Amino acid sequence: MNPCAICLGGMGAGGGQAIFTAECSHTFHFHCISTSVEHGNLLCPLCNAQWRELPFVRPPASMPTTQPPSVDVVQPRRVRAHSEDPVVFDDDEQVGPPDSRRQAGAASDEAVVVKTHGHYSAVARDSSDDNFAVLVHLKAPGITGSGAEAAGGAPAQRAPVDLVTVLDVSSSMHGSKLALLKQAMRFVIDILGPDDRLSVVSFSSRARRVTRLTRMSDAGKALCVRAVESLTARTGTNVAEGLRTAARVLDERRYRNGVSSVVLLSDGQDNYTPMRQAFGRGLPNYAALVPPSFARTGTGAGDRATPVHTFGFGNDHDAAAMHAVSEVTGGTFSFIENEAVIQDAFAQCVGGLLSVVVQEARVAVQCLHPGVRVGSVKSGLYQSLVNEDGRAASIVVGELYADEERRFLLFLVVPRAEETDGDLTALIKVSCLYRDAAAGAEVNVVAEDTVVARPEHAVDAERSVEVERERVRVEATEDMAAARAAAERGGHQEAVEILENRRGAVAQSDAARSGDPMIVALEIELRDMRRRVSSRQDYARSGRASMLAGMSAHMQQRGSSSQLQLPSVIAFQDGAVTTTAATHQVSQQAATLPYATPAMLAMLLRSRRAREASAASGQRQPGAPEGAHGSEPTVPKELN
Repeated sequence: MNPCAICLGGMGAGGGQAIFTAECSHTFHFHCISTSVEHGNLLCPLCNAQWRELPFVRPPASMPTTQPPSVDVVQPRRVRAHSEDPVVFDDDEQVGPPDSRRQAGAASDEAVVVKTHGHYSAVARDSSDDNFAVLVHLKAPGITGSGAEAAGGAPAQRAPVDLVTVLDVSSSMHGSKLALLKQAMRFVIDILGPDDRLSVVSFSSRARRVTRLTRMSDAGKALCVRAVESLTARTGTNVAEGLRTAARVLDERRYRNGVSSVVLLSDGQDNYTPMRQAFGRGLPNYAALVPPSFARTGTGAGDRATPVHTFGFGNDHDAAAMHAVSEVTGGTFSFIENEAVIQDAFAQCVGGLLSVVVQEARVAVQCLHPGVRVGSVKSGLYQSLVNEDGRAASIVVGELYADEERRFLLFLVVPRAEETDGDLTALIKVSCLYRDAAAGAEVNVVAEDTVVARPEHAVDAERSVEVERERVRVEATEDMAAARAAAERGGHQEAVEILENRRGAVAQSDAARSGDPMIVALEIELRDMRRRVSSRQDYARSGRASMLAGMSAHMQQRGSSSQLQLPSVIAFQDGAVTTTAATHQVSQQAATLPYATPAMLAMLLRSRRAREASAASGQRQPGAPEGAHGSEPTVPKELN
């Protein structure tokens, strides 16, 4: 039974007392809340929402009576006092002591590893090269104990997280979808640490902050689980309002953890937000869905916009909108075609969020030889800038998870060698400036100077396997975008040809012939995309979402959860994550898995073990039975 938050008495059927349901969906004994209002309390005792409609008791007759006034009829009354003032979500629970968190996070002396690889080991002295490729490779440090924590062991030393989950509870989520969502949220709550904070936002025709930002102590976890179980399906899908509510939770908080993120899941299309027509071409402007505080400004390494990681659930969601929201905010878009893996999808995403070690990372490139210039940079969705004279360039990288890698291709102009140049030409100096997420300290790492040999003849110059592999990946990603553009304008046969030609080129590459896992899986992914764009029906059903999810992963070099199928067996050995091939056939979406970090894979393993254990024990799968459409059950007082 749900207790009245004022008197803590039960409110079950047959209790003999009138019940008042507020516009924020919380319920109270009518005489309890009306007494509270009489004393001037115009806010909801649970969520601090300012009510426009208040409980009103008809004044008693002037004649004295021994009978109490009747409260059987609840009559809302419109009040205007302070009704236009916005609710401020400044009731977030205080974060843990910063000194203890920084001390724990600073236990490792590791830094980002920065390396460069030239396409060829040598360029003939009398030759110039206007398109000499150099690969810049970053690898973030690991976190002590991250694999053990993901497996349910001792906590890792990491930066705590403020996480807001924005959950679609529209009518299409009724039934098994909502039950699976609740199961996934229970798992997320379980894996968060005591210094992490969680706020749950739900949306249908309107959005509601179900819980304030709450620390995930044992008590906080129990309260959030109860809040999740209270969710019921209702009519309407207002994605924009859900995101605006999440933005307010983060913008108006009094305290802050070092890492903030939003997870958005929806299985439908926003039918409340007018999409302005962009540039008069009839294209929807999905920026209308994104609150200003979530959008990246692109001002540089200090740009710390909150990433929104979006999950499109099923075949009816607006994949273009979900992808646009993630792209604008720096998050990832995942396509969950199989609803059974929603928990695994959340697990992989949150596993990364719980292992952020680098923030505000920025790569700086400086040319060394007077004749060397930077022509262009291939950096995917990461903002890059080449100075007007070509003598310097920069790439805004942002956050990195533990053990996460980034690869960027630079194309240089290398001049002919002068007599005074010696046997080597110094090309570029690369550095990476970032902030340690746990310790808060600024770190600058400088790579060794990139040089190229200048012999009289360079016929036998060694070609870099690393550069070749990255060129194959970048060219495939660019053709994915081209095929998607063709499919959007109805050129499905053109899209098929683009993907098939690229698949053939990938299959013939040296990387594929050598059995490189990323490239082999990339070929299979291109084949699957080709199938999904072959007709208008296939593209609308799953092709658009599948292609956008693949592009999101490759353009950001970050693991997504699209059609999550593991091509290998994940296990732990000596505290580290290991993978062994389970079959010679690679999963059709395995190309995204090479981006998955050990912490993400370990959390994925933990999710699967939890689901298997639940199924084996015959426990109820998943979530409490949801109620009928209408008012949501009362959320406990402590949650808001």
